[in-house]
Amino acid sequence: MHQPVTKPVDSTRRWWVLAIVVAAQFMFGVDAFIVNVAIPTIAVDLHATPAQIESVIAIYLIAYATLVVTGGRLGDIHGTKNVFLAGVLGFTVTSLWCGLAQSGMELIVARLAQGATAALMVPQVLATLHLLFTDDSRGRAFSIYGIVLGLAGAAGFLLGGLLVTIDLAHTGWRSVFFVNVPCGVVIAAAAWRIMPPVPRRAGTRLDIRGSIVLFAGLLCLIGPLLFGHDAGWAPGLWIAMAMGGVILAAFLQLEHSVARAGGMPLIDLTLLADAAFLRGLGAAFFFFVANLSFYLVMTLFMQRGLRIAPLAAGLAFIPLALAFVVASRHSGARARHRGTKVLIEGCALQIVGLAALALLANDLDTPTPIALALIMIIFGYGQGMVMAPLSGAVLSTVKPVAAGSASGMYGTVAQIGNAAGVAAIGAVFFAVEALQSARAGFLVSLGLFAALIMICAAFLTWMRHASARS
Repeated sequence: MHQPVTKPVDSTRRWWVLAIVVAAQFMFGVDAFIVNVAIPTIAVDLHATPAQIESVIAIYLIAYATLVVTGGRLGDIHGTKNVFLAGVLGFTVTSLWCGLAQSGMELIVARLAQGATAALMVPQVLATLHLLFTDDSRGRAFSIYGIVLGLAGAAGFLLGGLLVTIDLAHTGWRSVFFVNVPCGVVIAAAAWRIMPPVPRRAGTRLDIRGSIVLFAGLLCLIGPLLFGHDAGWAPGLWIAMAMGGVILAAFLQLEHSVARAGGMPLIDLTLLADAAFLRGLGAAFFFFVANLSFYLVMTLFMQRGLRIAPLAAGLAFIPLALAFVVASRHSGARARHRGTKVLIEGCALQIVGLAALALLANDLDTPTPIALALIMIIFGYGQGMVMAPLSGAVLSTVKPVAAGSASGMYGTVAQIGNAAGVAAIGAVFFAVEALQSARAGFLVSLGLFAALIMICAAFLTWMRHASARS
């Protein structure tokens, strides 16, 4: 059969392409944190319930996590540039929808759509860098990518506080979504003109059934955690969670059947035999359960419990984000020499930061934003020590031929962990707050974060033992 001849990838303007795709990644990263700062204001304006507050964050992560592998495959099938443009334009339109939402439920649906479009956009970023930077400039390009990724958190906190406070054109919290619209239009226009067309990968197919089943299973499993408090933990919620477990078990069986039929399943099933990789995924899951949920609980405690203004609350996170960036740059080289010991030390440092926050919240009636910011530096540095080298450590035993699938599984598990953390720990915070106070909910949440990070450290140790035997 005659194969069409594909043109080589044009790399003459690759640094401009780098700026375009990294700008899209930056917009995505900012969006993840900017919403956290605005959440308390959104709750008041839309009269949103605790479940709806959590869902605004979690449903976005669930949609992204379950569709990101599919987004990567679509890039292979239809071309990276085409899918990137579709993702950026979709993200722009759904951001506008989020800003125009008139109720908590409408905002949740819009965030679901926004997460789905992000799953089209984001996988094309790394795919583009991988294709364009194959020489000595590769390290520099990925270094720029990593720095921008880290700075997105700081920018999200700062921008969220500023936009909510200045009430731009009387749009209030809505401006945190509207800001994506001009950015998205500029990125899409630049990508249309500058990004080179990328050859499609022959023989790549899409496992649509797998994507649908995975999404349904995760929604059944995590959804009841989001709405449990509002529904009084009715028996039907527990039945839905049990169904979620059954659907996820069926998902694995479905993937096996797809592979037996000669299809291309969402996950590379050979990875399930790699003990070190699976234990690494366990470490990543528990780490990320305590990741985004920490920022949610911290924001709620500062704004609802301590009555700190949104701008001051956003500024309090800046030192943490900068400490995270510094630790990320240092930990990569140290992890290459000392392995997972660096990650375990990072876990210990996070626990120290959590303990210091608990002492401050317990001993002072009104901790100042400055005091909270200084202590959060400890937590942020520890988090950067773990997050930056974690993916490399988890993928260290994976064969090159399975690297793409393993990376997709890692990213999916990370976002599922983020969503589960927001749902579960958010539910605990709101339940304790309703019974006692925001301070009590904060202290209980800190204890849960510490326990989760200890479990992460245990999995990292377990993973190291498996790697030593392989």
